[in-house]
Amino acid sequence: MSVLAYDLGAGSGRAILGHLTDREIQIREIHRFKNEPVKAGERMHWDILRLHHEIIQGLLLVKQQGESPVSLGIDSWGVDFGLLGSNGELLGNPYHYRDTQFNGVMDRICQELSRKKIFERTGIQFLPFNTLYQLAALTHRASPLLREAERFLMIPDLLRYFLTGEAVNEFTNATTTQIYNPVLGQWDHELLAHIGASNHWFGEVVLPGTAVGQLRSSVSQELGLASIPVIAVAEHDTGSAVVAVPATERSFAYLSCGTWSLMGTELEQPVINAESLELNFTNEGGVGGTYRLLKNIMGLWILQECMRQWERDGQGISYEALLAEAETAPPFVSLFDPDDDLFLPAGDMVDRIRQYCRKTGQRVPEDQGSVARAILESLVLKYRRVLEWTEQLSGQSFSGLHMVGGGIQNHLLCQWTANSIGRPVWAGPAEGSAIGNMAVQWMASGTFKDIWEARNAIRHSFPVKEYEPQDRSVWAEAYGRFLQIIASAPSLHSGSEV
Repeated sequence: MSVLAYDLGAGSGRAILGHLTDREIQIREIHRFKNEPVKAGERMHWDILRLHHEIIQGLLLVKQQGESPVSLGIDSWGVDFGLLGSNGELLGNPYHYRDTQFNGVMDRICQELSRKKIFERTGIQFLPFNTLYQLAALTHRASPLLREAERFLMIPDLLRYFLTGEAVNEFTNATTTQIYNPVLGQWDHELLAHIGASNHWFGEVVLPGTAVGQLRSSVSQELGLASIPVIAVAEHDTGSAVVAVPATERSFAYLSCGTWSLMGTELEQPVINAESLELNFTNEGGVGGTYRLLKNIMGLWILQECMRQWERDGQGISYEALLAEAETAPPFVSLFDPDDDLFLPAGDMVDRIRQYCRKTGQRVPEDQGSVARAILESLVLKYRRVLEWTEQLSGQSFSGLHMVGGGIQNHLLCQWTANSIGRPVWAGPAEGSAIGNMAVQWMASGTFKDIWEARNAIRHSFPVKEYEPQDRSVWAEAYGRFLQIIASAPSLHSGSEV
């Protein structure tokens, strides 16, 4: 039984075909494509029609390879959205979450409503690009888009709508918006009213595994395909990645690592209290009625931006060569908080890292290897801090950490994560979001009875590499120094990270 998973990340997308036989999953990449933001004037957008085109190309390649998937599903990053007009057509290209028009909006809304009230109603981490603040920015500047809007769709909802004509919102991605109330189980009309967003834009929220139509006849006829059912999977890519965590115990910690790093655990109920508010954790919807208690960490975005800057400066270096230089660079020379607001916007990350180090009285990294080492060491030390917080909030104790996602191909990151947390790291599978996407499709068809049967099949189908911690005392000393450094930079970090 074959299914087709589209997994869209903030830098690239892929179409992956999954085949299930005798409870063993085999996957094959059908199509891979770039997903790059487009700057038009002062605004940064997603090229949503290009993404739709690439999805169609994936279907065409599936047909050319003689495959007949029984369903397809789409997952992507969260928070971003498109608006449909009364004629069902898209009103403008969706904005990119790093667009500068959203700067400062979170602080204004939090002053008006208070962080406590917003968190009690949503349970979501405060990030300046959350959908709540994006919509508030549009209403504040009286965007003409809002005068014509009739329907709000998240990115996977929108791409699914292009394929099927069915406009519905999916649960896991809806919960990332900070306008969904998990206690009431619906969009939060009070928050929407405060920012001037119309309730009627927000429609039905369906659970992962819901069938939401089939390919439009125009798409099927154009490609010469039978009409394929489209499933609303766990459409937030982290939600899909967590489905693919090959855990054997109900209590487990995960790290989905790529452009962003997301660390947390899976619970039956959200944790919405003063402590989770203070630590700025989030409670996002999961599969099977679960919630993902987790925290966003800036992730490999910082390294990716450094590499882009070096390329612009004519000093481009391959990923493999950079990691080799990082491994031989002096350890623990330059540490910083990767979640400092300094590192959120696109731009010259190399200069910003040096700026942070100068302001905190550290040696400034000069060569590429030293910069890369500073990034990776700072990331894994932050992982330890967030893992400790996750145990504190969930009341659980974790024997190790499951790492999934493309970041696990960075073996230095995996080993240093084990060193930093002082516990084993189990790395795999790399295509976690796509595999979780497939698993929900198989759950929808009844092939898997639940998420744990799916995880069992995933565990037996994909290799998991174990990393044992090394040099524990050295890393423990570095962790203590890391905490002192980020505590000494209150003017730089986001305010709730120490």
